[in-house]
Amino acid sequence: MLKNNDSISRGLDKDLDRIGFFADAAEAMGRRLTGPGLALLFLALCAAVAAAEVLSQEVSHVLVIAAASATAGYMALNIGANDVANNVGPAVGARVISLTGALLLAAVCETAGAFLAGREVVSTVSQDIFSSANIGDNLIFMQGMLTAMVASALWINFATFVGAPVSTTHSVIGGVVGAGMALGGVSAIDWSTVSAIALTWMTAPVIAGTIAAVLMAFMNRFVYYRRDRLEAAYVWLPVLLGLTGAIFTAFLLFKSVQHQLPLPGWLGACISLLTGLLVWRLYRTVIARRLPELEDNSRGLKELFAVPLMVTAALLSFAHGANDLANAIGPLAAIVSSHAGDTDLSAWYIERVQSNVPIWVTGVGAFGISAGLLLFGRRLVTVVGKQITKLSPIRAFCVTLATAVTVLTASSLGLPVSSTHTVVGAVFGVGFFREWYLNRYVAEGNQLKPRKTLRNREVHKRRLLVRRASLLTIVAAWAVTVPITALLSAALVGALGVIFQ
Repeated sequence: MLKNNDSISRGLDKDLDRIGFFADAAEAMGRRLTGPGLALLFLALCAAVAAAEVLSQEVSHVLVIAAASATAGYMALNIGANDVANNVGPAVGARVISLTGALLLAAVCETAGAFLAGREVVSTVSQDIFSSANIGDNLIFMQGMLTAMVASALWINFATFVGAPVSTTHSVIGGVVGAGMALGGVSAIDWSTVSAIALTWMTAPVIAGTIAAVLMAFMNRFVYYRRDRLEAAYVWLPVLLGLTGAIFTAFLLFKSVQHQLPLPGWLGACISLLTGLLVWRLYRTVIARRLPELEDNSRGLKELFAVPLMVTAALLSFAHGANDLANAIGPLAAIVSSHAGDTDLSAWYIERVQSNVPIWVTGVGAFGISAGLLLFGRRLVTVVGKQITKLSPIRAFCVTLATAVTVLTASSLGLPVSSTHTVVGAVFGVGFFREWYLNRYVAEGNQLKPRKTLRNREVHKRRLLVRRASLLTIVAAWAVTVPITALLSAALVGALGVIFQ
């Protein structure tokens, strides 16, 4: 009888183990499907909002705008999942902010940048490259812009699947150019605008790398290699943060708020200066309170760089939202504006934030980028900080500040730049500067002394701090993205024309 009870007990234990295993598997599967499920719900919401806002009775127009809205939401999810990792990756890689905190910080700042400062770049992508005025039929123009979005999304998905680093900015511009040429020929494209954008793509990484290297040289000279590091940080960190605050305030006043509340130039300059002084004074007080608690070494210096690095990461996220919003909603804004001629769109312009983009169109891009970051960005958020060169808090600060300044400048000019390539350019700038610096000087404690002997070639090669292969990969990805998306978009336009003949 006891043997039977034991066997029954063992059988029940095995059955309970199986049930527990299936329960754990179901729970894990549910967690994996949560992100895609919420993403599909968001896309359905984008399509529903667009269809509800359209007052036209033409079903074809309603379907095109609803499909364009869902595609724009999908592009925004991809941007949030892939590109935003560049903004907070250096801060997470330098271990001054947690992954969850970085995601939340980036989501808030991305949304703010898209709503407050995305107007200029959206206008360039939606109107300046290829205009509906070059196409007689609005429906054909709308279909062309939709194919541009689909081509961009397909290429980005393929590149992500094979692990190729591509830019959403390059993909979207290539798609718009390809659709425009397929519909209106070479003359339909404003090549002066395209040339200016291409020139910005090439110069932005170089500019960001140069700024980052200059900042790194400044930090080495006046902060890191000093006998009293903490005292040097007490002097210079508040100054750098104050300048950052003043520049950012000026950008907001003259490039964002100016469209809703025009301000005299002198008043904007005074507000920017006062903001910079306030930031300088505030962080100087913070450092003064922390100094007695810290040791004068690298660990203590890292503690003081935590706040500046988080500030610059937030600034970079804002700049990214302002610039890359156009990648998601630029073609959608073009479709909506071309449709506005025969539709009552007064409800779309109530309480608008963008002067020429409806609030719901901006919302598709802004909330889509943040949703993509929160749902899918966790795995990629530390990649940039580790792939090319090792980043300390000081180096990460130089990278994020240089990238933010470059992207904000491009946004103020209405030029879409690749934030991915810009931040990588800044990382390369810091890495190459470190190579040169460490080959010329040797560190002894907090002091630097010139090297008396040069390393031989093999030793020098082993001491390289930057992976050259990454540079070649990035250049190759930049070279092929635009023509591929242009050809794919043109092919889709042709296929769509055959279907509707």
